[in-house]
Amino acid sequence: MADSAQDRNLPASDRKKGRAREDGQIPRSRDLGHFTALAMGGALLMLGARPLSGWLQQMLTSALHFDRESVVNPEAMSQLLWSLGLKGLMVVVPMGMLMAAVALLSALLSGGWNVSFKALHPNLGRFNPIAGIGRLFAKQHLLDLVKTVILAIVIGTVGATYLKSQWAGLTQLLAMPLPEGIATLTDTIAAGFGLMLLVVGGWALIDVPLQRHLWLERLKMTREEAKQEHKDAEGNVEVKSKIKARMREMVRKRMLAAVPLADLVVMNPTHYAVALKYDEGKMGAPRVVAKGTDLLALRIRDIARDAKVPVLQAPPLARALYTHVDLDGEVPAALFSAVAQVLAWVYTLRRSPQAAVAQPDVLVPDELDPHSPTFHGKGRRPA
Repeated sequence: MADSAQDRNLPASDRKKGRAREDGQIPRSRDLGHFTALAMGGALLMLGARPLSGWLQQMLTSALHFDRESVVNPEAMSQLLWSLGLKGLMVVVPMGMLMAAVALLSALLSGGWNVSFKALHPNLGRFNPIAGIGRLFAKQHLLDLVKTVILAIVIGTVGATYLKSQWAGLTQLLAMPLPEGIATLTDTIAAGFGLMLLVVGGWALIDVPLQRHLWLERLKMTREEAKQEHKDAEGNVEVKSKIKARMREMVRKRMLAAVPLADLVVMNPTHYAVALKYDEGKMGAPRVVAKGTDLLALRIRDIARDAKVPVLQAPPLARALYTHVDLDGEVPAALFSAVAQVLAWVYTLRRSPQAAVAQPDVLVPDELDPHSPTFHGKGRRPA
């Protein structure tokens, strides 16, 4: 069954978010960039309104000043225009660069630093007119269109309301002296710009979390995608289970191969079997070379009997060794006494194989026996 938009109800994984960032898809708010750039420009205008008005007055004064040289020498006018243009650029260019830097900083704060050249790769599918028409009516484009229309209506309404409130004063500008008219116009524009800035700022506060939400919505996954994502991240479950089973089988074969070389096997008598080996010259303590329960315990017992390895029925010791000692691990000091008894029994059998040697009565501390009420071991008691 094909995946549909309704099937994408699982949140995006970190892996998919990372791939989206590599593709250049990050949650950025254009409105936030517009607001920060306008805010910086507005702040500069408000802080420098008076100096800028004085500078503009000087510019107009020098521009409207004519003398004999201006009339006689045609190049004088072009030089004047060039000089005025350079003076204007000295104000406009730094302001524009500062606004661009602030807009870039706002983009970094909203979506983080992300460099991706994938968008520059040629994609002939973008020239498909049918796909292009589909993109025009995509949910994201329609939402952007609605946002733009609403923002334009809000800004237009606020601007028209402000302009109406200031219209009486603006009509008096022509009757004012030029310096006073410029100062009044500057104050009016600055106040109107600040009002527009509040509208754009409020809109940006809504747009930033909205863009984050829409980005996460676009990255939502189906159950099949989530399963495939898990397989890609963790590896195929079936393959991993087969590998683990293969490793367990290898360990089992290696363990059973070590049983004929053991000194003895301790059983309880059928549920547990533990094979012990001790080489005084190479080992600091006896080691468990094989252990198992149920069918594996019976298998260890049969191999031991076929190899003439002594099998001792000592249920508490078998349970304690199986619970507290890992495969190829050394016997803990708390069980030294009990293991020494069974090893002594084995050595006696080796010296007098024909003699009837009674099996020792092995004592194991109650806190080490998983069937004891005072058992202090970790985890669940073996059955």
